[in-house]
Amino acid sequence: MKYRDFLKVLTANGFVEIRQESRHHQFEGYVDGKRRMVTAAYSQPGEDIKPRNLASMIRQSGLPKKLFD
Repeated sequence: MKYRDFLKVLTANGFVEIRQESRHHQFEGYVDGKRRMVTAAYSQPGEDIKPRNLASMIRQSGLPKKLFD
């Protein structure tokens, strides 16, 4: 999955960027009434996210994996 596509899914589900430190961006959102924080290692918008990083970010978001397919 491309970084830009991942961001589209996050923002479509109410996540907003709250902080940026170096190459890591943090997003905050609420899923099922619970506050969720996602730390995304920034890459160029057109680059693919490494599979392990993607799995971790999906897990942090609390959103269903099928949204990211």
